[in-house]
Amino acid sequence: MFNLRSIAPLVYLVVSLAGAAVAEETPIERGAYLVTIAGCGDCHTPGHFLGQPDQSRLLGGSDVGFEIPGLGTFYGPNLTPDAKTGLGNWTEAEIMTALTTGVRPDGRQLAPAMPWMSYANLATQDVHAITAYLKSLPVVSNKVIGPFGPSETVQGFVMRVIPPGG
Repeated sequence: MFNLRSIAPLVYLVVSLAGAAVAEETPIERGAYLVTIAGCGDCHTPGHFLGQPDQSRLLGGSDVGFEIPGLGTFYGPNLTPDAKTGLGNWTEAEIMTALTTGVRPDGRQLAPAMPWMSYANLATQDVHAITAYLKSLPVVSNKVIGPFGPSETVQGFVMRVIPPGG
């Protein structure tokens, strides 16, 4: 007859080791995981929307814009710690505020394509982890064009967002 008590030490060991693995995860590793599952690279990595993401410039800013009728065209910005073209001059608190409220350090709202509302209720330690990961990335110098108003001409590749009924 099968005795549950005979496997209790094994179950305890497996659960303990699983907990230890999670506990050993650094904030940067956690941030990398969260950025990956959130798909941040889709909108912020050059070449992604053209089918050839440039992993050497991961999160270095998109070369494809989103045209939103009536609002304009927006390109995913450079999220690397480059001081001139990325988040290098943003503090941890400013990045965390942008992620959870959609407000940039200068008070402007993030582009409408940025799903910050999905991140508004993240646990504080997860927002810290994402920020730590972004700050740890290799610097990519890549000035992203835009944003452009609805009547401005855009020279780059653009995907048009068509709202329901549009």
